[in-house]
Amino acid sequence: MPFCPSCGAEVAGTFCAKCGSAVPGAAPAGGAVPPPQGGYQPQPAAAGMADNVAGMLCYIAGFITGIIFLVIEPYNKKPNIRFHAFQSIFLNVAVIVIEIVFGIVLGILMRIIGLFGVLALFYPLFGLLCVLLWLYLLISTYQGKTVVLPIIGPLAQKQAGM
Repeated sequence: MPFCPSCGAEVAGTFCAKCGSAVPGAAPAGGAVPPPQGGYQPQPAAAGMADNVAGMLCYIAGFITGIIFLVIEPYNKKPNIRFHAFQSIFLNVAVIVIEIVFGIVLGILMRIIGLFGVLALFYPLFGLLCVLLWLYLLISTYQGKTVVLPIIGPLAQKQAGM
């Protein structure tokens, strides 16, 4: 057990409990790592996540995560993340509207004309294309690329202030 060079008391950590002076070469109490020597002081980790991960998460659950990232404080200030959030919201609203309109039109044509067989193939194809677009946006955004969709993309850029 080391002794304090100032007062001679036994020291259990890096500082003397009696006089408060630092004891060089003493092991820290509780197995903690001693502070680094020299002028380097470690900086605390920045709060939050990387922009590419936050942008990707804007697309993960559709317009819900887009709205969440527009509300969360550090991310709603970053234009790139705001762009992905708005593009996610606009894209998902457009897909929902197209599915409703397509379902109504398909239902009317099925009842009147009976062309259910030919037109019914387009509905699952549209769903597959939506999933593929969603995966493409997720992967591209995670890689740091910014995909600007036609019609929706410029609206999202304007809303994000880009």
